[in-house]
Amino acid sequence: MLSLVASAAFVAGIAAGGILVLGVRTDAAAEPDLAALKASFRRPAAIPFPANNPFSEDKRALGERLFHDTALSVDGSLSCAGCHDRAKGFADGRAHGMGVAGRPLARHTPGLWNLAWASSVFWDGRAKNLEQQVFGPIESHEEMAQPLDPLIKRLGADRTYAQAFAKAFPKKPKVDAANVAQAIATYERALVSPPTRFDRWVDGDERALTAREIDGFRLFTGKAECAQCHKGFALTDYNFYDIGLAADDRGRGAVLQLPAAEHAFKTPGLRELVRSAPYMHDGSLATLTDVVRHYESGMTERPTLASELPRKLVLSDDERAALVAFLESLSSDAEPFPPARIVAEVAKPLAPAVRTSTVTQDNKSFSPTRIALRRGDHVWILNNDTRTHNVRVFDRKLDFDSGAQEPGETVEIAFQKAGSYLVFCGIHPKMELTVDVRR
Repeated sequence: MLSLVASAAFVAGIAAGGILVLGVRTDAAAEPDLAALKASFRRPAAIPFPANNPFSEDKRALGERLFHDTALSVDGSLSCAGCHDRAKGFADGRAHGMGVAGRPLARHTPGLWNLAWASSVFWDGRAKNLEQQVFGPIESHEEMAQPLDPLIKRLGADRTYAQAFAKAFPKKPKVDAANVAQAIATYERALVSPPTRFDRWVDGDERALTAREIDGFRLFTGKAECAQCHKGFALTDYNFYDIGLAADDRGRGAVLQLPAAEHAFKTPGLRELVRSAPYMHDGSLATLTDVVRHYESGMTERPTLASELPRKLVLSDDERAALVAFLESLSSDAEPFPPARIVAEVAKPLAPAVRTSTVTQDNKSFSPTRIALRRGDHVWILNNDTRTHNVRVFDRKLDFDSGAQEPGETVEIAFQKAGSYLVFCGIHPKMELTVDVRR
């Protein structure tokens, strides 16, 4: 996550039309609506928690304790917080992470701010959610190298932990892997980055940003095309892109076993990124200026290079400085802390189901997003987008993988059993379609 750790389609933009040359603006008719642009980055009022793991302060406090406990590593030398340091954007300041063996890991440590809004996690999205992510680093031989069963036994033998688990999970007062994962995931969802001067500007304080920073925002949402992928409050769409880094790491392509997703990595959020250098999934870029220059002239051309990226981007020295100044305004002036008081909400209910067998994809979205079928019906999904998609269903009743679905191609899925199914894009997992199949 750029700010967090690194790689993902950093410069991409909302193609909102006439912006440019620093300090020189086009006429008002051609200029995008600044108020609407600002509103699209407004902070949400509440933090979403899944219905099967709702927020409680006891659970969050237990997760925080576990997160900072070196007992979660095999030799007692490393905690989660040992690699995810709040003062360093919940990264670690190194180009590559370091495990208990003292050897550099293959990738830069990703930051953790604002993951409550994420779907797939890890740089390559191999975990479906934060609960699934928890034991990846703990059990990895390269990271914390702690086998699961001895860990659960050790935590269960600690009287204070047993009491804390009982408070956090009164309906299931047990020290087990599921509760460990839910507690740590709850703590991580509560890691929401604090307001910055940018937020004050979005909320109407016109003096909160300098003229140069505002020009940088216009570049970010216009000419530089950053907001194509870095959008919303957290400044990420949580999708996966090949941004042209020269390294051989296959990223999402290795997870999906899909050539169209080769070298694709998650779009990093940009909050608190001043503290999380170096940048990109491989830690290869030392400064924000290096990151901007990468999108000007450093991208490796290959078939999988994301279509969202700007081609032939040329910035003046003043424009480059303005863009970097804006990016720096996304970080706190003082050391950042997550909110002391959590305003939580359970994930919003699904939209009403539409009775149809035809779904389209456009601008990284399904339309409609929820449909109703009868058992035995088929659904046809048409790619009206300009980019490759990968339609997937992972369910005990149906396992479906479309492979690469190119623009103009249609995918057909047969639903032979009743139930509710989640259809998603493996490359852009924030794209979701719910299919309700009735008898």
